[in-house]
Amino acid sequence: MLKKQGMYLPEFEHENCGAGFICSLKGNRSNDIIHKALEILEKLEHRGAVSSDGKTGDGAGILIDIPHDFFVKNCDFNLPKAGNYAVSNVFLPHKENQRNYCIEKFEFYVKEQGLAILGWRDVPVDESVIGDIASETVPFIKQVFIGKSDPKQKDFEFNLGLFTARKKAEHHIYTSKLSESARFYLPSLSTKTIIFKGLLIPEDIKLFYTDLQDTTLVTRLALVHQRFSTNTFPTWDLAQPFRYMCHNGEINTLRGNVSRTFSRQELMESEWFGDDLKDVFPIILPGKSDSASMDMVVELLLMTGRSLPEAMMMLVPEAWEKNPDMSEAKRAFYEYNSCIMEPWDGPASIPFTDGNYIGAVLDRNGLRPSRYTVTKDGYVIMSSETGVIDIDPKNIEHHGRLEPGKMFLVDMNKGRIVKDEEIKEDIVSKKPYKQWLDKNLVHLADIPAKKGPIEHEEGPLDKRKIVFGYTQEDLRTIIQPMAQNGKEPIGSMGNDTPIAVLSERPQLIYNYFKQLFAQVTNPPLDGIREKLITDISLTLGSDTNLFQINEDQCRKLKIQNPVISKHDLDKIKNYTQNPDFVVKSIPILYEVDKGLNELEDTLENLVKEASIAIDEGCNIIILSDRGVNDKWAPIPSLLACSYVNHELYKIGKRAKVSPIIESAEPREVHHFALLFGFGASAVNPYIV
Repeated sequence: MLKKQGMYLPEFEHENCGAGFICSLKGNRSNDIIHKALEILEKLEHRGAVSSDGKTGDGAGILIDIPHDFFVKNCDFNLPKAGNYAVSNVFLPHKENQRNYCIEKFEFYVKEQGLAILGWRDVPVDESVIGDIASETVPFIKQVFIGKSDPKQKDFEFNLGLFTARKKAEHHIYTSKLSESARFYLPSLSTKTIIFKGLLIPEDIKLFYTDLQDTTLVTRLALVHQRFSTNTFPTWDLAQPFRYMCHNGEINTLRGNVSRTFSRQELMESEWFGDDLKDVFPIILPGKSDSASMDMVVELLLMTGRSLPEAMMMLVPEAWEKNPDMSEAKRAFYEYNSCIMEPWDGPASIPFTDGNYIGAVLDRNGLRPSRYTVTKDGYVIMSSETGVIDIDPKNIEHHGRLEPGKMFLVDMNKGRIVKDEEIKEDIVSKKPYKQWLDKNLVHLADIPAKKGPIEHEEGPLDKRKIVFGYTQEDLRTIIQPMAQNGKEPIGSMGNDTPIAVLSERPQLIYNYFKQLFAQVTNPPLDGIREKLITDISLTLGSDTNLFQINEDQCRKLKIQNPVISKHDLDKIKNYTQNPDFVVKSIPILYEVDKGLNELEDTLENLVKEASIAIDEGCNIIILSDRGVNDKWAPIPSLLACSYVNHELYKIGKRAKVSPIIESAEPREVHHFALLFGFGASAVNPYIV
């Protein structure tokens, strides 16, 4: 992964790809499944991208069952029974001294977890088939085999140890001074599956990894992916599949998802991990793609004891908020988990597997195709499109497509397709989610509002309009149409006004920012006409430990819209009936006569005051610029919001509080989007 340079930012890593899988419902292991999976991959080649050398792909890969008999035959050391050891391909530096250092450190952390290194195997590869560009960064590839600390060690405990050892080794090596540290990477480390991938075009996968040409290599399932990276620099580690999933589409909410995951780390505790938990942070490694980041969160959720289908339901929920036909239990599950984690939203088809299950989930909008076929001889084929394998029509049991928000799942151990309703009803019935919500979740709409106007001592309106930078254009083209017609002003998507940094006149801080557009072509959404799949409600209050699944997670205050009225804000300020919610208002004003240094000092004091309030149990903070006069000037609300948000994150307190902005400054959609993007949970634009 290239570092930030020029106009390139690594956080813009997105993909739009082709993906698919094939599995045997009867559990038959065969080499033919690998051949058919590679055929799927080659048929999806048009969905990937190729570099200028004609041989370096954006990334392609295949995930299969661990071929136990093959490894027993080809390893020069003894292996325990299948399932009692883990294996992974390991990407390593080419320089021998750096490679040995990585191996030494990885082995140290594995042994620290009480696990045993059974041996290493050199992976036979043919580097002559790869392109010139791929060859510049091709890693040295070995396979590591790791045994349990005790034959009776439970699989979950074994996986915890593997996860901890790998994360510790990654953090140690990536922060080292090795020139090739970025080449260290484990595509998987599992007792069930193994991944072969790289900067390859589909037809070169089996030529590069010569093991894939061996007829004794067999599997029950195979998951394949062909990458088309958009606005990125492809790397070996960002080829897919990842450890538990691959992804066709784009996560549009990535920045917020990653930021919130980082902030939640400060609250995480687990008896299973003990003191090791802090050493595996950050969960999401910086500079990775949207798919890689999501896979890391999936992995974390599995480490909390959740199942893979449950994790996917949390991250990619169906449209539950306004669906009248959804069961009460399922709606309660989604609402409960919305208090824990926001969706990873965007047009996406996501095939996934942990070796026990293989399946796929489609985003709530249904913006990426996923088709499947079940054959009479017991095979299931799913892909981004039909026609990826030639199947005799007489052998087809039935065709189908993945529907918006729905899950398609194959239970490999039971050898059957599990319907969406069956999967989800089983998961949602495990905990009393509805009971927890009824007891703990408070709806702002249910709190009585104060009758009459909400009054504050303020200076003349004309003076305040000048202080907050209102222009005649704002009043005429933005506020007046909204006040008269109840509609947002109509304008073009592009903004061709001169950039603020070149202006000689004072500018609002908002004007220095520009809207980000999706990196791939996504159809526009109409939040009114497509209200079934859109929702802007959210919850206020402190987050809690992600490892716990209990009623504490939904001790939240739910609001239906993040843009709140004066009466709504008044209800929040004066809601004292429930001890779960403690609210504090902090002024974002500074003394004009003391100059710019006073502005900086006030920002520091804002953070100190917020930090003390959080320590005293406050979980909703209102940053208010009311009270402006000749002596006190407002700190720009975006500056105050972003500074408090980032500083609280630095001191490990951001997840404990929900900031609300009470300001006369925001009046455009762009202003609100920036405030939400920089940490505001809700905004009260009291002058509009």
